[in-house]
Amino acid sequence: MDKNERSVYLTFDDGPIPESTPFILDTLRRYGIKATFFMVGDNVVKHPELYERIIAEGHQVGNHTHNHLGAFKHWTVTYIINTMKANEHIHSHLFRPPHGVMRWSEYYWLSKVFRVVMWDLVTRDYSKWMTADDVVDNVKRYARNGSIITFHDSLKSIDKLHTALPESIEWLQQEGYEFKIFE
Repeated sequence: MDKNERSVYLTFDDGPIPESTPFILDTLRRYGIKATFFMVGDNVVKHPELYERIIAEGHQVGNHTHNHLGAFKHWTVTYIINTMKANEHIHSHLFRPPHGVMRWSEYYWLSKVFRVVMWDLVTRDYSKWMTADDVVDNVKRYARNGSIITFHDSLKSIDKLHTALPESIEWLQQEGYEFKIFE
């Protein structure tokens, strides 16, 4: 995003799920921050109350396919159909491909419908090799003006997020960053 603006975009991939989404939303509310949630359609179907809470609290939503499909494991048409199925429940103009990759043909068709949003800082909060301190260190090391920071709204991440999310937010605030969402 704009490298001349002291701002960052917090994003969360893979939810919503009851084991992590409420904590993330409570934390964002405590700090007065809005974020963008790139959600899996099947999770929205299973947990519509969490989707509704995300919307009600003023956060932005994005499409992350219906079944968290890997782009290279499926035909282009299958990937696009799965993404459009997710959007029947997510209702967004934003899309982020799972794992941050897709074929040119998928990008070509999906970019006609969605604004494709990637990232420049993935915290790796999902990695079993990372600690909460490592996640915070990644934020401190790589955040810069206009960064799109990706955390995960998932079971793999939540134990680390209990510490890493508030500490990352506090550090970003101390550094003078404004928090933005995608329009």
